[in-house]
Amino acid sequence: MQKLRPGPVLFAVALTALPVAALLDVRVPGAHRAVLQLQAGSLDSLTGVALAAAGMTVLGRFPRHALGWLMSVFGAWWAIDGLASSWLAYATAFDLPGGSAAFLVYQRFGAGLVLLLPLVLVLFPDGRLPTGWWRGIALVSLGLTSLLPLALIAAPSEIAQATSESGPIPAPLRALNLDLLYLPLPDEVWTVLLRVAQLCVPLSLVAPFVVVVRRYRGSAGLDRMRLRWLVWAGVVDLMVMLTFRLLPGSWTAIGLAAGVTLTAGAVAVGIVRPDLVDVDRLLGGTVVYALLLALTFVLDLVVLGSVGQFLGSRLNDGERLVIAVFAVAIAYAQLRHRLWRLVRRWVMGDRDDPYHVVSGLAERLEATDDSEAQLLTLARTVRRAFRSSYAGVEITDTLLVEDGERPAETRALPIAYRGERIGRLVLPARATRLSGDEKLLADVIRQAAAAAKAVHLAEELQRGRERIVSAVEDERRRLRRELHDGLGPTLAAVAARIDMARITARRSGEDADQILGQARQELTGLLAEVRRLVHGLRPPALDDVGLVGAIRQLAPGLTMRVEEHGDLTGLPAAVEVAAYRIAAEAITNVRRHAHATTCTVTLTRSEGALEVEITDDGDGFAPDAFAGVGLVSLRERAAELGGACVVAPREPRGTRVWTRLPARDEVTV
Repeated sequence: MQKLRPGPVLFAVALTALPVAALLDVRVPGAHRAVLQLQAGSLDSLTGVALAAAGMTVLGRFPRHALGWLMSVFGAWWAIDGLASSWLAYATAFDLPGGSAAFLVYQRFGAGLVLLLPLVLVLFPDGRLPTGWWRGIALVSLGLTSLLPLALIAAPSEIAQATSESGPIPAPLRALNLDLLYLPLPDEVWTVLLRVAQLCVPLSLVAPFVVVVRRYRGSAGLDRMRLRWLVWAGVVDLMVMLTFRLLPGSWTAIGLAAGVTLTAGAVAVGIVRPDLVDVDRLLGGTVVYALLLALTFVLDLVVLGSVGQFLGSRLNDGERLVIAVFAVAIAYAQLRHRLWRLVRRWVMGDRDDPYHVVSGLAERLEATDDSEAQLLTLARTVRRAFRSSYAGVEITDTLLVEDGERPAETRALPIAYRGERIGRLVLPARATRLSGDEKLLADVIRQAAAAAKAVHLAEELQRGRERIVSAVEDERRRLRRELHDGLGPTLAAVAARIDMARITARRSGEDADQILGQARQELTGLLAEVRRLVHGLRPPALDDVGLVGAIRQLAPGLTMRVEEHGDLTGLPAAVEVAAYRIAAEAITNVRRHAHATTCTVTLTRSEGALEVEITDDGDGFAPDAFAGVGLVSLRERAAELGGACVVAPREPRGTRVWTRLPARDEVTV
């Protein structure tokens, strides 16, 4: 058997009460209802249906959410309260039984509906009471709110009516037993209790409102978005109640029903789908029009009063109205624009003025030299512009800077510069404020790309400097070790042999000649070591026969053709060495691995660059093959000079190594 869910059951109860109350309201004469000072109970039942529907929506998504249960129970309660009101009017009009019970349900138990507002305030949005000592304050506040409903259940009707200052009990109700749960206490005691309980109701709402403010100030991300829905509901309720208070008394109940319905809908949306619409835009527009409505009304009164005072009887009411409307229209046009910008800036942040955001970001980036400070400026600008709880900037998958507390769920937007992805802009996963500002976000990301690229280049430059310094120190260390451990001992040994030969020559010429021969051999080896060291610094062939001739000497036994295009004289020394090393590594790979018969090296100098292309007719390699140390070194040598190197298969067979190196003419002084 399928278990009944509470949300639909309570909604069904409220929905059943609505048509019954409406049918009873239709049958009750209007004059009799006016005597009873009762509004149509079907309006209260309709409010209960709206509440129960909101509660059912929440329970459908979060079955154990306290606010879902709360709105469902209060919705059914409110609908039954409206039904009791309708039956009370119907029973007294046609002298039917059940009037006393209906009065008890409507007038006594119905007072407990006042608990709905403070409960929503202290439980929204997660359905839990605040923690710490604020939990105790909230419970005390709810207890104070409960005093009035509890007192009204057992208080004498005459005393309750007198303290409410709503006039004497209507005559049709005097025939009923209005004190079914009467608790015998002196009238003076009941008067004091009811007065104190009535005073506690507004005072008890202070703590729930403070709880909401504290939660809002301490919230971020999704929770803050949900609390904004509650703020919007509060603004709308204030507008509705103030508007309906200006209308005849019969409209007050309609205003209350509209306010409760809107609040229930906002609470349900805030819990289930807070990103349904951009609540910031909704809140900003609501505040603007609320202020405009109030100011227009005040201006209307001021203008009408001023016209009546200064012009007196010279103008009739129609002329005064025309003048008032004209003055209001002029002031309204100016006020609306200024208020709209002010409130939208307060609610939505700087993104309400896209030009201000972009120009301000560019100005702050220009005034900042430090790369990390630039990224921090970018993160703060994004966070302030979109009123986000967090913004971070990542470069090469490493988080450099972040502003705000990083949420558990984030989303990343790529930062690309000229088609190259160089980083990410990290934002909260539910940053719905971005949905309507794609153009502004794109402009900000373009600024971010330029800033991130500058940071990336600055870091690359610094790393390049460090590599150069490290390479120079490594080379100095190597030369020192070679000279100290190799050339030094050898020269000392040769000097010792020469001294020994000089001493031995006095006794035996043959022994001296043998010693000198050994010294000669050691000097020959020393000379070879010096040549090796010199070759490691710069290949001598480059100075002896030039770049083209040095490359031709690289492949003995291999059919190789070297072609040159353009003027290769005056190349920078670093470019010559890099081109030679790249060609040597590529030719070595051809000899060892390609099984090629021919190899062609083409050197082309044009437009301030030297292109080196090495092709062969060997076996080639697969495009997805693993790059070995040799191929990696080719790319690194080209990148050190700001060039590029591409190694790819050649059709129909073989391999092509293409390198481009910046090669401006050396300036000789």
